[in-house]
Amino acid sequence: MLENSQVEPTTVESGASAPRPAAARAHLAAAVLRRHWLAAVLLAAGLVLRVLAQFAYRPVLFYIDTARYLYNDAQGMDPVGYKGPLRVLLAVTNFNTIAAVQHLLGLAMAVVLYVLLLPAVLYLLVLGGGWRQALGRAGVLCAAFILPILTYCTINYLAVGDFFLSHTGVTSVYGRTAAAADCNTLRLTPAERGMCPTRAQQAKGPDSLEFDQDSPVQRYYADLPRDQVDALITDFNHRVLTQQPLRVLRAYARDVVRLFALTRDGSPGVTAISRWQFQTTYPYFPPHASRQVVDTATDRFGGGRPAVWAPAADFLRGYQLHGGYTPGPLLALCTLAGLAGSASLLVRGRAARLVREPARACLLFFASAVSVLLVSDLFEFSWRYQLHALVTLVPAGALGVTVLLRAASARRAPG
Repeated sequence: MLENSQVEPTTVESGASAPRPAAARAHLAAAVLRRHWLAAVLLAAGLVLRVLAQFAYRPVLFYIDTARYLYNDAQGMDPVGYKGPLRVLLAVTNFNTIAAVQHLLGLAMAVVLYVLLLPAVLYLLVLGGGWRQALGRAGVLCAAFILPILTYCTINYLAVGDFFLSHTGVTSVYGRTAAAADCNTLRLTPAERGMCPTRAQQAKGPDSLEFDQDSPVQRYYADLPRDQVDALITDFNHRVLTQQPLRVLRAYARDVVRLFALTRDGSPGVTAISRWQFQTTYPYFPPHASRQVVDTATDRFGGGRPAVWAPAADFLRGYQLHGGYTPGPLLALCTLAGLAGSASLLVRGRAARLVREPARACLLFFASAVSVLLVSDLFEFSWRYQLHALVTLVPAGALGVTVLLRAASARRAPG
């Protein structure tokens, strides 16, 4: 009893002084929210919009590629990284759950981008000692990203004899080269002459030349083995790029600046942005995702026939068309600010030293934006491929403005 009487007060006292685990977690969460309140607000807004989209269009929105993912059409055209998990989920659930999982993945990506963009490369290149050590560590980081791709390509090679992620690479370049080519002066082999599109086909743009059934290359795939067709397309691309490089460059430059347009009403040769906008009725994209295809899929995989909750659909469409997007001129300003912030690394002096850290972060985002957007436009311009600008170009612009304001303040400060 004496032992207990001596120990118990200490136990009670220490328990009273130490915060409870639940209270400590709540205190930590509150501190994180106070520090990252803007990100939390934006994440909550995104959650609300995704919940509305979940109930506005049921059971799920179909797209042109949906049939390929569901039924493994066009084998070898898409990596299995999406098809595999999709089939596993559909084996135990229905389309409603698929939509919910995709919304959660979208929110999770936003959190991961917010938490991780900067640290890896920025730490390796800025805080990692000399340039040799920094380059070595950056090489290790790149290898970590490359390894899964090489592994997939190796498995693909062992399974089907082709070392690639998908077989669409040459046709993607064909869309760009065929849309820009002047076939009247282009020197081609007789076997490749049939790949030249008509003026009417060229007017539809690279996407149509790559995928539509009336594209010149589709006849080749119907008559010849795929490897032989891919070899012919590769040679066709090479001839256009070497004989008419300026035509391809001009077409490419026109597409690069489309991101900054004042309006997005559309232009000939560019897939209409309406394809990715909310509609007041359930959207169908014939012939690849016609009503019959959608009805057949919902009957097989569950979730109910297509339906629209009109109030939510009306709200989402109004939000998207009247402010729920990043205007082209604002993206142009972000580009200029990101360029200026990155270029400040070349400037010497006290003010430049004081903004070195945000300038390096600005360079990271700006270089990422330039590389991703320019590479995607090489093949074709599509509004869905411009989404990368929101997570690279906009942060670069914000950091660029921060650099310029801090530099101006440092110049005005005494000593």
